[in-house]
Formats: sequence, C-alpha cells, structure tokens
Amino acid sequence: MSLSAFSTLLLIAFMMGSNHVAARFAFENGVDVATAMTMRSSVTALVLTLLIWQQKVQISLTRQNKRALLGVGVLVGVQSLCIYSSVARIPVALALLAFNTYPLWTSLWAFLIYRHRPEAVTLRAMPVMLVGLALALDVLGAASGLGAQGQWSLIGIGVAFAMAAAATFALALVFIQHETVGVDGRVRTLSTMTCAAVIGLVAVSTQGGFHLPTADAGWWGLMGLTLMYGTAFTIMFTVLPRLGVVGNSAIMNVEPIFALVLAWVLLGQAIAPVQVLGGLVVVGTVMFLGLRKR
Repeated sequence: MSLSAFSTLLLIAFMMGSNHVAARFAFENGVDVATAMTMRSSVTALVLTLLIWQQKVQISLTRQNKRALLGVGVLVGVQSLCIYSSVARIPVALALLAFNTYPLWTSLWAFLIYRHRPEAVTLRAMPVMLVGLALALDVLGAASGLGAQGQWSLIGIGVAFAMAAAATFALALVFIQHETVGVDGRVRTLSTMTCAAVIGLVAVSTQGGFHLPTADAGWWGLMGLTLMYGTAFTIMFTVLPRLGVVGNSAIMNVEPIFALVLAWVLLGQAIAPVQVLGGLVVVGTVMFLGLRKR
C-alpha cells in the first residue's frame, strides 16, 4: 500500500471518529438522535447524487438487487439510530469499541443465513476481542470503583445500543456481499443513505419535529457531524478507487482510537489505562482479521 493510500485511509478514519465526537456536542446542546441522523444521511445522499450525476454512473438494478438494497438501507438506518443513541449515552470511544465487534456478528449472520462456517482464525480471534471489550467497558466496575452493578447501570443502555448497531450493520454487510453483487458501490451507498434519511424523517415525525441546537456548540456539532460524514464518504468513492484501495480496508478501524483522543481533548471524556489497553486489543484484533492474507 502506498503512503498516499495509507494516509487517505487514516484521514477517513479520523473524520469518522470526529463525526461521532461532533455528534456528542450536538446531543449535549439540544439535538436529538433522529435529527442528527436525518441531517447526516440527507446531505450525504445529496452529495452522492451529484457525484453519480457528474460521473455519469449507469444504474441498472435487478428485482433482487432492489429488494436487497431496500433491506440494506433499512438495516443501516436502524444501525445509525442505534450508534448515535449509544454515543449520546456513554463515552464516544466505548460506543465505537462495542460497535467494532461487528466482524463477529458478520461471521454469525453468514453462518445462520448462508451456512458459511467461520474461518478458524476468526474463531480464535473471538475470545481475544471479547476479553479486550470486557476490559474497555470495565464490565466488573473495578476501574470506576462502582462495582459491576453500578457500572452497568451507568453504561448498560448505551452498550446495548452499540451492540445492536454492530449486529444490524453486520447483517447489512452480509446482505451486501451476497445479494448486491454487481451493483456499483456509489449507487449502493446512495440507496442506503436515502433509506436512512427516510427512516430518520419518520423518527423525527414521531417526536414532534426536528430538535435543533439550543446553543452555538450544538450548531457546530451538527454541522461538524454532517460535514465529516459526508466528506469521508465522498473521499471513499472518489479518491480510494484511484489509489487501488478497497473502501472498507481494516486500517479505517482505528476510528475508535481517534475518537478516544478527540473525546478526551474536546469533551473531557477520560477512561482508565486498563480500558485503553482493552480498546487497543479490540482494534488490533479487528485490524488483524481485516489485514491477514486470505
């Protein structure tokens, strides 16, 4: 991998981590999850529409593709609501680390739906990742001094949302791999973002309309999460193909590390050293699974 490709992947990971830190600013200043998700998805869908139009991408979908894309869009919409709900409740880095267990969920869904047995290396990596996650989340409450019950009363709902996001995202990935073969990545992502925006609008309507920021920090957060997310996706589909790098390269899984540093500097969200160690174990395991030779 060239230096420019590696740097681009790190930039995307940084922007995705920044997106979630910006979201926390928005949530702390009047914005709700549905509003943030709708803004992010709508603007990204608009950018992708312009990109597809400018590049004259041909759109040809079979009936199976259309059904699969609708399913994937709904799953990613639910995933978006869940991950932002997690970020709103627990430290950003912990939410993203719990979400980073999605490779395990991917193996589970592939086995349950398509009877694809997990690779031996994946099975060996599972307990390592789960131990790392247990350390990162401080499941026994040792680092926090709260004890297991106190710790889970504090983070339980947020972790549940993050795990739900991981499970739904993994299912979407499995469907993408098996049911959308031949569909251009830009078209697939546009469909996904459009569905997510519609789901966000439905959620907004059930909550009495958009919940806009009540302070300047909230506006900066809302604009930041929209800009970072949309820019990351634009780079993913314009720059990376020319660099010869797969868009979902494992290098981008360092996103929680960027989020950890940014949340500590900007939000004052500090976690114990043992939790940092657990986070490194999770990220390292995910990167190992993604970078290994097949």
